[in-house]
Amino acid sequence: MAVTTDRLGLATLRRLPVECRPLLRPGTVPAGIVHLGLGAFHRAHQAVHTEAAVGAAGGDWGIVGVAPRSTAVVDALAEQDALFSVTTLAPEGAATRVVGALAGVRHAPADPAAVVRLLADPAIRVVTLTVTEKAYQLDPVTGALRADPDLLADLTTDRPPRTVPGLLVRGLLARAAADAGPVALVSCDNLPANGRRLRGLVTQALALARVPDGPAGWIERQVTFPGTMVDRIVPAPTPDTLDTARRALGVTDLAAVAAEPYSQWVVEDDFPGGRPAWERAGAVLTGDAGPWERLKLRTLNGVHSATAYLGALAGAETVAETLTLPRLDAVLRRLVAEDVAASFAPPPGVSVPAYGEEVLARFANPAIRHRTLQIAMDGSQKLPQRVLHTIADLRAAGRPARWGALVVAAWLRFLGGHADDGRPLPLDDPLADRIRAALAAAPGTPAGTVDALFALREVFPADLAADDEVRADVTGWLTALQRHGVRATLAGAA
Repeated sequence: MAVTTDRLGLATLRRLPVECRPLLRPGTVPAGIVHLGLGAFHRAHQAVHTEAAVGAAGGDWGIVGVAPRSTAVVDALAEQDALFSVTTLAPEGAATRVVGALAGVRHAPADPAAVVRLLADPAIRVVTLTVTEKAYQLDPVTGALRADPDLLADLTTDRPPRTVPGLLVRGLLARAAADAGPVALVSCDNLPANGRRLRGLVTQALALARVPDGPAGWIERQVTFPGTMVDRIVPAPTPDTLDTARRALGVTDLAAVAAEPYSQWVVEDDFPGGRPAWERAGAVLTGDAGPWERLKLRTLNGVHSATAYLGALAGAETVAETLTLPRLDAVLRRLVAEDVAASFAPPPGVSVPAYGEEVLARFANPAIRHRTLQIAMDGSQKLPQRVLHTIADLRAAGRPARWGALVVAAWLRFLGGHADDGRPLPLDDPLADRIRAALAAAPGTPAGTVDALFALREVFPADLAADDEVRADVTGWLTALQRHGVRATLAGAA
């Protein structure tokens, strides 16, 4: 328990300004939710929505947060009685408030058996996840589980689980053995049809583990997988984040996060064991989150990736700085209006170009320092659902995908490892070794780069890779980016 008088915790709550105090006091709301992934996004999004829902309508919906990897946030939260702050960064100023939604924290690698027991606890009726795309161990194109050695060991041996799918399957099997009651598994990651993807993950994992019909049938009957769409820009915390929180609170918060004012959560209402009244906290409960997912993935996330790669190549550190590049806003508007809007049917009453304008306004918020290199990570996992699905749907309808091809070309140029001014660019990607090998074996031409990287089936499906028009468009943009750089390429875009 926290005892220092200079650290956020139960002992220092009364010292906080009234407007900064939490709606809930940790320890007073029993746990009903387990969340896998204690990163900044969860703390600024689902935790905030859940605290507001419980504050408005009650319920035993405290969250036990589980970190699948790093100990830093677990240690910080444990020392702060599970309290942390969220600073909302608006252009006109910042506002900080402490959140008390967490009922406890765990570090999965330190005690995976304890996490499995937690997942099997009858009091837990909802399990949410924000673990990033790569932690699902799914091929982003096919949705098939990868043959990862750690995952296979989790599913075929008795050793303590080390992967997210391993933890989930062990927890569900323990729950089935105890007949612990129904539970909803809720992906809040940027995956297309994330609920169906998570269901497919569990189904495939049970098959690989050769789970008998009895427990497998129990899981099929008792576990649901609601789809979701989540949306809030939450940059990685920096020393400035902690300094801002300390100035507002008067005490130190080492788990502080900052976020934009906007926050949206769309959730399919399929919770057999109950759920918090998230609609009282502004969430949209629906029967089908699919159109909302596509709207966000293709528009907001697609534009985010476009901005990240073009900005990093041009030497811009943040998204807001990138949007000052001449003509980039016009190019992004054409990406949204001509490619994204034509690729799918949006939710009823929603205009994709208007949504795109809102996205650009949010990205231009100078108070949000969202680093281009942070967004550029894991491109092989992100590009399929953010950009390639848009291109594939356009091509299936016989339409061009010129602006989507620019985003792909910017990613390929980024993979070359150097910005327009020669500074090095890091390659942080699960397929980094294969990407480097492909580039090393390819001729040093734009067409050679396209040939080499379009052969990565985990990223580019065969029909898209064989599309001569797409290849020509990507090669043309890549040629321009390599010869002239981002600024001149944007200036010449028509």
